[in-house]
Amino acid sequence: MSGPGTDSRAVPEGFTRVRLDLSYDGTGFSGWARQPGRETIQQRIEDALSEICGRHTAVYCAGRTDAGVHARGQVAHSDLPDESLQRRTWHGLTAQLNRLIGPQIRCRRVEPAPPHFDARFAAQSRHYVYRICDVAEQRDPLTRHWVLFHPRHLDTDAMAVAAQSLLGEHDFAAFCRAREGATTIRRLDYATVHRDANDLIEIALGADAFCHSMVRSVVGALVAVGEGRRAPRWVAAVLAAGQRDSAAGVVSARGLVLERVEYPPDNGLASRVRESRQLRQLKPEAD
Repeated sequence: MSGPGTDSRAVPEGFTRVRLDLSYDGTGFSGWARQPGRETIQQRIEDALSEICGRHTAVYCAGRTDAGVHARGQVAHSDLPDESLQRRTWHGLTAQLNRLIGPQIRCRRVEPAPPHFDARFAAQSRHYVYRICDVAEQRDPLTRHWVLFHPRHLDTDAMAVAAQSLLGEHDFAAFCRAREGATTIRRLDYATVHRDANDLIEIALGADAFCHSMVRSVVGALVAVGEGRRAPRWVAAVLAAGQRDSAAGVVSARGLVLERVEYPPDNGLASRVRESRQLRQLKPEAD
């Protein structure tokens, strides 16, 4: 059954689906998803929109980030009652929302969404970057909330080689926290490791979707390689085994940022939603 605010393809009569482009500092939040007794990004935004609209208003996002994870390019959608939009401009609505959600969260824009838009199911790719500082002299206290300070030097060349073995469509069960009824099959489009001009390590991952803790688990495995505790080929072996390895620990959330989410052209949204809702299976390899 569909209704106002439900995660469905149909927008209820008398409502307008809107897209929200969001950034946030995840420090101090218990992740995106609303949880009883905890402060979350979803709770802050839903409470603000509910105050604006005068009724409970649900919000759904492209990627439910974990506790402490940040976002520069999160995307969400909500179905707002038309009566609450009649005397507001989109700029005014965005400004009002920002006044209510607090300085840790910023909504860059609220705008009407095209037909068939669904922030989660219409997304065709998500892009994350994990940042690490492994040079003691370069540790900047002003970046401590979004950069992991690592005590040992990391071999980024070895990490980059290891990361390449994860490209393509695989069952990433070894790098995910399993959820009942959910698949761990994902398609990793790219995985790069490099140092920027300030000697900061940036690990960039892009995929059609990520499962729970997948990015932080992959980074944990790459760190094990970077420290020299494991050879680059070990990462491929862990992936093939399909079971978590204690040497591939889940790194801290503080270094992880959801950089952007990409969507197909408006005329491709409906087909992308249908595709995303299907339970994914690995294609058999050709002989």
